[in-house]
Amino acid sequence: MQEPVLDTLHKAQSINRDHMQYGAFAEIGAGQEVARWFFQAGGAAGTVAKSMSAYDMAVSDAIYGTAKRYVSEERLVHMLEHEFGLLHQRLEAERGAKTRFFAYANTVAARSYSRPVDGMGWMGIRFQTRPQGPPNDIVLHVRLLDSTNLLQQEAVGIVGVNLLYGAMHHFENPDALVESLVDGVGRERVEVDMLRFEGPDFAGVDNRLMSLKLVEAGLAQAAMFDDHGRVAHAADALYHRPILLERGSFRPVTLTTLHLLQSSLAEFSAEPGVAALAAQSAPVQVLFEMTLKNLTDNGSIDHRDFLDRVDLLGAAERELGHDAKIVVSNFGELHRLAGWLFRSTKEPVGLALGVSKLRDLFDPKHYTGLEGGILEASGRLFRNNLKLYVYPQRLNPGGPVLTARAFRPEGLLAHFYEYLLHTGSIVDLRDVRPEYLDIHARDVLVRIRAGDPAWAGMVPAPVAALIRQRRLLGAAA
Repeated sequence: MQEPVLDTLHKAQSINRDHMQYGAFAEIGAGQEVARWFFQAGGAAGTVAKSMSAYDMAVSDAIYGTAKRYVSEERLVHMLEHEFGLLHQRLEAERGAKTRFFAYANTVAARSYSRPVDGMGWMGIRFQTRPQGPPNDIVLHVRLLDSTNLLQQEAVGIVGVNLLYGAMHHFENPDALVESLVDGVGRERVEVDMLRFEGPDFAGVDNRLMSLKLVEAGLAQAAMFDDHGRVAHAADALYHRPILLERGSFRPVTLTTLHLLQSSLAEFSAEPGVAALAAQSAPVQVLFEMTLKNLTDNGSIDHRDFLDRVDLLGAAERELGHDAKIVVSNFGELHRLAGWLFRSTKEPVGLALGVSKLRDLFDPKHYTGLEGGILEASGRLFRNNLKLYVYPQRLNPGGPVLTARAFRPEGLLAHFYEYLLHTGSIVDLRDVRPEYLDIHARDVLVRIRAGDPAWAGMVPAPVAALIRQRRLLGAAA
C-alpha cells in the first residue's frame, strides 16, 4: 500500500521530531523560505543548527569566496562546502556519533519590479545518510513560473522542504525523490530543469537516467548531459554560444546521421557571425536531441535502450571530433524546441535535418492546435535568423533524390517556402555523399537484429565496434 503524501508542514514537522538529523540553512535572494517552514512547524531546535542569508554581495564574497555570478551553481557549491564544513568542525565531537549532518543552500533570483521575468535559481543539499558517514550532494536548478514575487518565494520554500525531506527519507529511491520535488506546488508553478546526484551513497545512480526521469515526470521540458553522464544546465552550456542541433532517434547512429552533422557544421561554422564568435572563444555547441516520442516503444520507454543510444552517440561524438551534448526533450514540434534554445542564447542557431523531416515540418496537419497554424509555427521557428541545413534523401530504393530545393509544399505554402529558400533560412547542403542516401536507420536496425553483416558498413566504425562488443540494439552474439 502506497504511503500518503505529506503536505509541506507535516514534512517539516516529521523532520523536526526526528532528532537524528541536524543542519544549517543558507539562503540568498528569495527570503529564508525553507528555514521558515521548520520554524513555523514547531520544534525547530531539533533540526536547525543555524539559519542565515548573506544577502549583500560583499558579505557573501567574504563568507563564501568570489563567484562570477551570484545565482549560479558555482556559488551554491561554495555555500554547501562552507556550511557543511563549519557544521562538521563545530559539532562532530559533541554529537557526530548520533547525528546525520546536513547543509541546505539556495541562491535564487525571483521576479521583481526590476526583473519582471520567470524566477530561477539553484538549490542543493549536502548530507549524510548515517552518522559519521561520508557526505553526498543533491543539486538542482529550478525555474519559477508564478506571476508574482511572493508566489515565487512560496514555491522556493516548498520545493526546498521537499528536497530536504526527500534526501532524508528517499535517498535509497531516487525516482521517488525526483517525483516528490514538486509535492504541494505542482508542475505548473515550478520547472526542475537540472538535477545531479553525487556521493558514495549514489554510486549506483546514473544521472543520465535522472535527466530522462525529469522529462518523463513532466518536471522539465528538456534536460541535457554529456556522453560521460555529467548533467549540464542548458542556460550555462548554451549561454552566448552558436548552436547546431540534430534531432533523431539515433537507433543507431548511421554514416548518414554523422555526415549530415559534419556537412551542416562545416556550412554553419562558415557563417560570418558564427566564425566571429569562434574567434572570440565562443565555438559552436553541437547538440544531439531525442524526444520522448523518439524513445517510446509500445507505449513505454526502455531505459536500457536509452542508455545504449547515449553510448552510441558518445562513440559518434568521438568520430566527429567535436564536443557535443545530448538533449532529451518533450518538444514534439521544432518551433517549441527552437523557443527553448532561444531562452539561452541570442546567437545563431542551426538545425540539421533530412528532407523527410523537412516534409513533415511543412505539413499543416501538425499545427491544428495553433491559432495561426503553420504560419504562426514558422514565425516562432525562424526568428533570430535560425537556419535549417537539409541533407537530401532517396525516399524509396532506386527512386529519385529529393533535395530541399526540389521539394515544394502544397498550395500557397509553396510561395512562403520559396521565400525561405531565397532568404537562406533553408539551406541545401552541398557536401553530400551519394552512397549514404540509401542508408536508413530503421533498415540498419533490422539488419543488426537479423545478423546481416552488411549493417557494419552502414555505421561509423566506432559505433559498429561498440555494438559488436556489447551486443547493443539486439545484435546477435
